This record gives sequence, C-alpha cells and structure tokens, in this order.
Amino acid sequence: MNNLINWLQNSFSPKMNKINNNVWVVSIKDSIMQTLPFIFLGSVFCLLAILNDYFPNLPSFWTPFGWTMGKISLFVAFLIPFNLMEKKRLRKQRLIAGMSSLILFLIVVTPQVEFDKVIGFGHTSLGAGGMFIAIFCGIFTGYVMSLFGKFSFFKEDSVIPDFVRSWFDAMLPIAIIICTGWIVVLIMKVDLYNAVLSIFMPLSTFIQSPFGFIIVMFIYCFLYSMGISSWVLTPVTSPVFLAAITANIAMAQAGTATAANLNLATSSTIYSAYLWVGGIGCTLPLVIMLIRSKAKKLSALGKACLVPSIFNINEPVVFGTIAWNPYLMIPMWIQGIVLPIVTYIFTKVIPFAPIPTLQFEMWYCPFPISTWITTGSISGILLLVVNIVISATIWYPFFKAYEAQEIKALNEQEAAN
Repeated sequence: MNNLINWLQNSFSPKMNKINNNVWVVSIKDSIMQTLPFIFLGSVFCLLAILNDYFPNLPSFWTPFGWTMGKISLFVAFLIPFNLMEKKRLRKQRLIAGMSSLILFLIVVTPQVEFDKVIGFGHTSLGAGGMFIAIFCGIFTGYVMSLFGKFSFFKEDSVIPDFVRSWFDAMLPIAIIICTGWIVVLIMKVDLYNAVLSIFMPLSTFIQSPFGFIIVMFIYCFLYSMGISSWVLTPVTSPVFLAAITANIAMAQAGTATAANLNLATSSTIYSAYLWVGGIGCTLPLVIMLIRSKAKKLSALGKACLVPSIFNINEPVVFGTIAWNPYLMIPMWIQGIVLPIVTYIFTKVIPFAPIPTLQFEMWYCPFPISTWITTGSISGILLLVVNIVISATIWYPFFKAYEAQEIKALNEQEAAN
C-alpha cells in the first residue's frame, strides 16, 4: 500500500497536475465554467417550466430557457480562443479570436441547421448539442491565432498607429479561419458538424453505459482523493452531461421518456438526485462520524466541515482528512464504484426510482431537497436514503481505523510530554 501511495504522490499526481495546468485544458475548462451563470439561470427556468403544466395561461418558461441554456455553445465558441489569447499573453488578439471562432462555429453548424429546417435560433447546435463543435472551433481558432500572435506586416519603427497596424495584422489569421470554414464546409460540402460529433459520440455512449458511468464516477473520487480537482474533467464530461439532460428534457416533453432510453449520467443525477451527498465521494456521512469522534482533533474538524458539507462543499473535509490519507482514500474510491452501481440498478435495471428529466445545476442545494426537486418522487428519496446508508457503511470501518490511529498518536504524544 505504501508503494502505491508513493507512486501516486510522486509520479501520477504531478503528471495529472501538469495536465490540469496545461494552457489549452485550462482555457477550455475556464470557458465552460464561465457559462455557469447562464446554465444556473437556465436551471431556474427549467424548474419554473413545471408551472406551465398547471397554469397554461402563463408565458412559457421554456423561452428564456432557450435564451440561456440554449445558447451556451455560442458562448463557449467565443470564450475558448478569448481565454487562450489571454493566457498566452496575446491580449490584443483575444476579441478578434473570439469573434473569429464564433463565425467559424456558425459556418460549421449552418448546413445542419438548413437540413433540419429550424427557423431562428432554436437549433440544438447552439445549446448543449453543439458543445463539442464549439470546442473544436475554439481550439482551431486558438491555434491559428497563436501561430500569428506576433506576426506583423509592419516594422517596429513604422509610423502607422498601433491600432491601425493591429487591424491589418489581424486580417490574415481571420481570413485563414473563415476561408477554411467556407471552403471545407460550404464549397467542398464536408459535413464537419457530424464528423466532429461522430468522433465524440463513442465517448458519450461510453459514459452513458453502466461501465462508463461507474468508471467516470470512480475517476472523480480517485483524483479528488489526491487533491486534484474534478474540474480537470470538465472539458470531457460537461458537454456529455449537458447534452444528456437536454435529450432527457426533450423526451419528457415529447412523452417518450422511459427508464430504458433516458440518460442516467447527468449533473442532475450525480450532484442533485442520488450520488454525491455532501460533495464528491458522498462525504457527509464521514463528516457526521468525525463530529462524533472520540478524538478531539477529528471532532473539531468535523464540526468545522458540517455547514459547508450540508451545501455539498467538501473541500474542507477532503483536504483536511482524505487527501493522501490511505485510511480514507480507499473508502472514497469504493464510494465511486458502489454508489453508481446501486444507482444504475435501481433506476435502469429495476426502474424503482426515476431518472431526472429536469435540469438542475444548483449542486449547492442540500439533499434531500435537491432530490425531491429533480425527481419529485418518494422512491427517489428512498434510493437516496439507501445510498447514504451504504456510503456510511463503507466509511465506518475505515474511519474507526483512522480514529484509533489518531487516538494512539495523541496518547503517545501526551505520554512523551
């Protein structure tokens, strides 16, 4: 076990942190996170849309939902190259890069919009359905803009004003980006939209499979137990989760939603309905155990972590007791395997509890309130209770071993004094 911890700490963790701090990864991650206010607001409108079922004379809340959550791909397409230029210290190009990427994105999605005959701004590609397209366009634009970041048609001692020089210097990379999209998509008729989606479709299919769902949840817990933020997975998981809940909402509205065809791996399922009570790894039961601990140090830490944990903020308990602690790292890994299995069985195999068809990204809402909001069912609450009991059962023996070790160390320290 010590060899494993040493390898994780000295080899694996530094490499993961290097990836986590890569400028391209950080730019994509930050860009998606910067759309969260729109996603949160979209969640509110999605929640309010329930009222339309009971009060048909009210204006449809799906309209503002479409103008917030339904436009996030547009935002991401702009933000990725914008943030990349900022981080590469090419600030003069950031607005141009964002606008160029936005145009390229619209070029790429145009053939699909025309094929689907969707009038106005209602096409799914502008929302969660186009996230991978937006990321692709943002990365391509960022790459081209980076190549020409220090390019200039003019010499350093040129008498032409700087703002005029920047206009002309920006024209070449803009032309390369737009003309590439024009030639490839509109002249050569390459279906770039579906080509990009086809690359990422296996990833989405895998994550929605029982094995993929378990693997992703385990990776969340595995990385977090080493102090590596799960946000490192945002560029991979967020587009999948958002597209999945959007599809669930569409099926629910069409009346075709069943346990068999609904997507289980969504943020609503993971953070609000069934899994991460107290935060990733279902740490609220551990916090309660810490509060009741006979070791004063652990009890004090548990009391300090209680309020944040109720609101699913578990950084204090993770970095205070779990991270790089072999006693508690292992049960956190087990949580990432067992709880997804139980949730999958009782939602997909045995449709006991409902799969959320409501977008609810407010992960800080306490359980079981969030479970009731996302499922609206007693069976959903019961499945949550089952998961909490299982989680506590997993934590307990490891916690007691850790507590005994802490008490022993304290007694030895007092005896030495």
